[in-house]
Amino acid sequence: MSIKVERVEFPKDAVRFCKVWWPIYRDDPNWVPPLLFERKAFFDPAKNPYFNVAKVACFIASEDGVPLGTIGASVDKTLQETEPGVGMFGFFEFADREDVARALFEAASDFLRSEGMQVARGPFNFSPNHEFGLLIDGFDTPPTILNPHNRPYYEAMYDKLGMHKAKDWYAYWIDAHAVPERIGRIATRFMERTPRLTIRALDMKNYEEEVERFLAIYNDAWEHNWGHIRFTEEEFRFTAKGLKDVIDPDLCYFAFMDDEVAAASITFPDYNQVVKKMNGRLFPFGWWHWLNAKRNIDQFRVFVLGVRQKYQRLPLGAPLYLKTWEEANRRGVRGGEASLILEDNHRMRGALEKLGGAIYKTYRSYEVDL
Repeated sequence: MSIKVERVEFPKDAVRFCKVWWPIYRDDPNWVPPLLFERKAFFDPAKNPYFNVAKVACFIASEDGVPLGTIGASVDKTLQETEPGVGMFGFFEFADREDVARALFEAASDFLRSEGMQVARGPFNFSPNHEFGLLIDGFDTPPTILNPHNRPYYEAMYDKLGMHKAKDWYAYWIDAHAVPERIGRIATRFMERTPRLTIRALDMKNYEEEVERFLAIYNDAWEHNWGHIRFTEEEFRFTAKGLKDVIDPDLCYFAFMDDEVAAASITFPDYNQVVKKMNGRLFPFGWWHWLNAKRNIDQFRVFVLGVRQKYQRLPLGAPLYLKTWEEANRRGVRGGEASLILEDNHRMRGALEKLGGAIYKTYRSYEVDL
């Protein structure tokens, strides 16, 4: 029989959509199954404000009633303000069959064309403010928290579908060791010579106010980065609410110049080390892994480090690196990942390499004319 592609309806079909992925990754020891309760909330238009700023369509491909793949497509209204005609695709998961991948991508492309899009860009689940990128090397280790993972055969399939590289993104790994002398010296000197500067950890007692501070940095610091899409306040608060349980305030810092927030960094304990064992569910045994999470986590992910544009000539990154490094060493972790870093972000890449970091995974963004 031929491949059947059906459009799904959220939130009704959210779990069915996600469960397609389990057979695809059945023999992949490095895949981290998503938590189904979290995905149900993400795919619920009544809960996730992203559905207020984008038109979304998601599809399942099947043969003889057996699901073989999924894809999503989105037309983001905010992206249309800066890059009109660019639509996005993501959640593109498929068995190792060209007919399945092609049928799914054609369904997503037809939707994007019907909305007037001329280019498809991805993978983004649903946008660059969510998980994104196709892993093209570094398949031998699991992804860290909030990063994707995919089968190695996906890259060749993207080529067969006529996609071409838009940008590469790097994940750097840094083994635990003493703070590099140069970074320590720069950070210490800058803090001593800049009495206007204060640095403090995130205050969980005033989490909502802290979220507002970070939103101001996020939309300013990354404004000119390739692919950046401005977060609405509602989207950002929804995302921040979902991350509250994995936030460790002693790994998140704000830098102030006088009373103005100038920079911030967020580092997460790598909860993927725990989530992987839960197989998508809290019950019957997932709760046990979650409650014992901290004792089982020995690596971090440096998620973001952003400096507002007016302060980007100052070495504000150095004291934030120093604070994070000192806390990581205090805890005795084995190392951490800093990601995802644009290939042409030479300033950030240079800083990470001075810290002893090395690229160990590469993710790619693709485009194709519609």
